[in-house]
Amino acid sequence: MTAYPSAVRLRRAAVIGALCAGIAVTGAGCGEKKDPDKGTNGVGKQTPEKIESQAKAAAGTANSVHLSGTLVTGGKTYTLDMRLKADGGSGEVKSQADTFQLLRIGEQLYLKASAAFWGKSDSAGKLGDKYVKVPESDPTYKQFRGFTDMHVLLDGLLGLQGKLTKGGYTTVGHTRAVPLAADAGKGGKLTVSLEGTPYPLLMERAGGAGRVELSEWGKAFPLEPPAQDQTVDYGSQLPTTKDGAGTGTGTGTGAASPAPSKGSGTGGSSGGSGSGGTGGGSSGQGSNPTGG
Repeated sequence: MTAYPSAVRLRRAAVIGALCAGIAVTGAGCGEKKDPDKGTNGVGKQTPEKIESQAKAAAGTANSVHLSGTLVTGGKTYTLDMRLKADGGSGEVKSQADTFQLLRIGEQLYLKASAAFWGKSDSAGKLGDKYVKVPESDPTYKQFRGFTDMHVLLDGLLGLQGKLTKGGYTTVGHTRAVPLAADAGKGGKLTVSLEGTPYPLLMERAGGAGRVELSEWGKAFPLEPPAQDQTVDYGSQLPTTKDGAGTGTGTGTGAASPAPSKGSGTGGSSGGSGSGGTGGGSSGQGSNPTGG
């Protein structure tokens, strides 16, 4: 009578052992601690400083990137959706006043905005919703070029200020990642990929100055001039306002420059009719719209 229960117990033990073996193969194990770094690029094992350094290095050698999110500068919020690479970029930048389509191929910058953006110029109606070829000598070029410059934007974005700490693993989209925080988050947050190359995936700027996702690293995309019937070329100078007060960009609308000088941390001053200039200070060809 005792042999039967013993056989049952043996069979149960065998089944439990088989289950544990099967679970262990999938990585869970029976009583076995899971390795959080299994299947990752190993960057999460590094110090926060090393992780930040590797993320910056990866960004610096990348061929292209897609940036999307918000930047706050000079008290104004700009929403951007830009695809960038070494020789140019394309996409959209929105302010409260207007939406700008930007395209740069090499050094040729194209800008599309509403007729209102071009102020009171006689040609404003012709410029609205057309790609305007912006001459390099025009202040508008200096203000907007930074939004199309991959390395200028990345240099301004990827900066943490303060003592770094490393958080628990998380995900950005479907990608596993490790978050870093500077000064408990007050100095910004950076989330770095744990899969493949340790690219930055999410940047939350210090002081609530914006939140930008970085994706499609290294993904090729075309840069082609707009159709001829969608392009307006005014040569070396953009049209002036009716009273001759500088270029039409901002002088008739009070629009502020969305690309402040690097290191200034503030936006260009609002233009007014008859004020001259473009509604924003010149910021240099490599102007950084992050203000960094």
